[in-house]
Amino acid sequence: MPEAVEQVAVNPWIIAISVMLGTFMEVLDTTVVNVSLPHIAGSLSASPDEATWVLTSYLVSNAIVLPLTGWLANYFGRRNLLLMSVAGFTAFSFLCGIAPTLSSLIVFRVLQGATGGGLQPLSQAILMEAFPPEQRGKAMAFWALGIVVAPMLGPVLGGWITDSYSWRWLFYINIPVGIAAVSMVLLFIHDPPYIRRGKGGIDYWGIGFLALGIGSLQIMLDKGQEEDWFGSHFIVWLFIFCVAGLLFFVIRELVTRNPVVHLSVFKNGTYSTGVFLMTVLGFVLYGSTVLIPLWLQTLMGYSALEAGIAMLPRGLGSFIFMPIVGILMGKVEPRKLLGAGLLAAGYSLYALSRLNLNAGYWDIFWPQLIQGMSMGLLFVPLTTITNDPIPKEEMGNATSLFNLMRNIGASIGIASVVTITARHNQQHANDLAANINNFSQATQATLQSMIHALMAGGMDAETATKQAYAALFGIVQRQAAMMSYLDAFFLLAVMFVASLPLIFLMKKPTKQGGGPGMAH
Repeated sequence: MPEAVEQVAVNPWIIAISVMLGTFMEVLDTTVVNVSLPHIAGSLSASPDEATWVLTSYLVSNAIVLPLTGWLANYFGRRNLLLMSVAGFTAFSFLCGIAPTLSSLIVFRVLQGATGGGLQPLSQAILMEAFPPEQRGKAMAFWALGIVVAPMLGPVLGGWITDSYSWRWLFYINIPVGIAAVSMVLLFIHDPPYIRRGKGGIDYWGIGFLALGIGSLQIMLDKGQEEDWFGSHFIVWLFIFCVAGLLFFVIRELVTRNPVVHLSVFKNGTYSTGVFLMTVLGFVLYGSTVLIPLWLQTLMGYSALEAGIAMLPRGLGSFIFMPIVGILMGKVEPRKLLGAGLLAAGYSLYALSRLNLNAGYWDIFWPQLIQGMSMGLLFVPLTTITNDPIPKEEMGNATSLFNLMRNIGASIGIASVVTITARHNQQHANDLAANINNFSQATQATLQSMIHALMAGGMDAETATKQAYAALFGIVQRQAAMMSYLDAFFLLAVMFVASLPLIFLMKKPTKQGGGPGMAH
């Protein structure tokens, strides 16, 4: 029997815009502050290392709240939680903007991340219910457009606002968007009938173990490379707290009568496989989002704003292709689209791994455009297939875990690519330097050419020789750094291709049943 679908009083696209305003604002804030850290540090009399806690504090609180969203929505009511999240995020954005000290800014960022943590899963769950099953592909394309484009737009917008005005305006711009989002939620969003507020007790132990485990993991990943990973007692203790917190959390949730997170949803093979693939997608997407601007600025001579502009083709590809994928979802089997997305994304990263220091703008443009287009083929089918078998009563819980694992994958990806490039840089530098010696004809020819060129400019022989050796050392360092970035790009490409077999573990989504009907 087909699933009965209630008629809506509000156009579902109005609902989509209502929930996506706040979500886009929250996702944008994960990256918009990155390029402004030096300005924030200087303005608040702090060191650059201290200023990084502005990012870390936001990500930690955001990650802790994400898996709690399903329970919070049932406890307070989904509409009430959405209102509190958007209003709280907007209010704390204003307080971040007027923060007089770094300490106060970090406190407000913690609260901003906590209030914004539920916006992604809430918007996703509401969208899945607002649209009938045959239109959910278009709805997820709209949702994925904001989730994918916002992190890419962040560095560009952040650089422009900071250079043109002040870093404080990075937070002030959230205020009008937040007011509009609150108004639309009040007018157009209503709780579905199956949500029963305030039922059951509060699992304080589960919440505590979750906060300990996820918080420790997030800080460990963010500070690991800076602290030399397990060479630091700080990182070792964070690792212990992370493992203990998550282990006790899982045990607690499996035995308690009123779990704060229903882990039973992982019994569904399609959902579990989809969550794992989303973790990989978060790893690669955010890892490459960090890697490309670093590479452009440290080796290719781009400024922060130029690097952000150079990354726009990826956002452009997503913006153009997301609506097309939404249409294709009704005509092509979603698992085929997902497979095509993995191959296209893998190819784009492989193309980047074949570049060199002479790469021009168009050499960077096309791989990024292809990668942006592939994001539509990845996010939209994956979200639809993963959540298709989930009953509507579990949709809030399922989308919370789905988004949590994407964020954890992103944190692991960022930490991994930073560590890989640093370690491989040292390795390649040693390997290249081992082949440069006084007995090498190529080395001698290069040095003599440099020395003669410098002496022709009026430099004496001794100074010219020192300058030539220094220049040769610089060439080795640049080539080693370039090789380390290419290694990271290649690894990310392999991860996408290696994920292809997992598609066969997922069931084809059905138009009838398996997902929530429209309940607004």
